[in-house]
Amino acid sequence: MPRPLIGVTAYLEAARWGDWVREAVLSPPSYVRAIEKAGGIAVLVPPTNPAAAGDHVRRLSGLVLAGGGALDPSLYGASPEGRAGAPQPHRDRFELALARAAVREGLPLLAVARGMHVLNVAQGGSLIPWLSDEVGHDRHSAAGREHLIQISVSSGLGKAVGDHAEVTAPHHQAVKRLGEGLLAVAWADDQIVEGVELQGHPFCVGVQWHPERAGDNRLFEALVQAAR
Repeated sequence: MPRPLIGVTAYLEAARWGDWVREAVLSPPSYVRAIEKAGGIAVLVPPTNPAAAGDHVRRLSGLVLAGGGALDPSLYGASPEGRAGAPQPHRDRFELALARAAVREGLPLLAVARGMHVLNVAQGGSLIPWLSDEVGHDRHSAAGREHLIQISVSSGLGKAVGDHAEVTAPHHQAVKRLGEGLLAVAWADDQIVEGVELQGHPFCVGVQWHPERAGDNRLFEALVQAAR
C-alpha cells in the first residue's frame, strides 16, 4: 500500500544559503521526520493563493497545520497586539482557507500550536491575544518550562496519547471562544485549553504543544493511520 501523502504548512520567508538571499519556503525538519517515522510521506504546502486551498486538499491524504507566528487579531475581532510580532497576512489567509477546505472535505488534520489557533478561528472561534494578561501569570510563555496537561480519556486525543501528558510549548496566545463544532479535550492546570477536536470529523485534532519535537510520535501515527 502506498504511504499516504501528508501536507505540512510552511513559512514563506527570506532565507540565506551560500551567497544567495531569496524568498524561500521554510519548515522545521522535525515535522517531516515525525511523518516519515509514522509511515507517511511529507510534502510542504507553501502559503499561496487561498483560492487554491481546495485543490491542495483534494490531492492530499492528510494535513498538518504547523506552528509559527501569531494570527492577526483582526481575524477574530480583537485589537492589534504589538507584543505578538508583525502579522503575516498571506500565511493567515491561506491557512484559514486550507483549514476550512480540510474540514469541508473530511481530510485528516493535525493542528499544532499556531495550527490549533488557525483551526479555531477558521471555525468561527476567537483567541486570547496575550495570555499572561488574561491569566495573571507567565507560566505558559516560559521557554523550557514543562507542564502537565489533563486529557479527556474518551477523546481521540486521549485514545492516542492517554489521559495526561508532560509538554513544553511556550505560547502567548490561547483559545478563548471555541469555534463551531470544536470540543475542548485537554487543559492546563489553570483550565486554558490545550487540545481540541472537531465533532463528526474522521480525524481533526488540535494541540497547543509541539508533538513533533517530542520522542512520543503517537499523534503522528494516529494522523497517518487516519490518512490511510
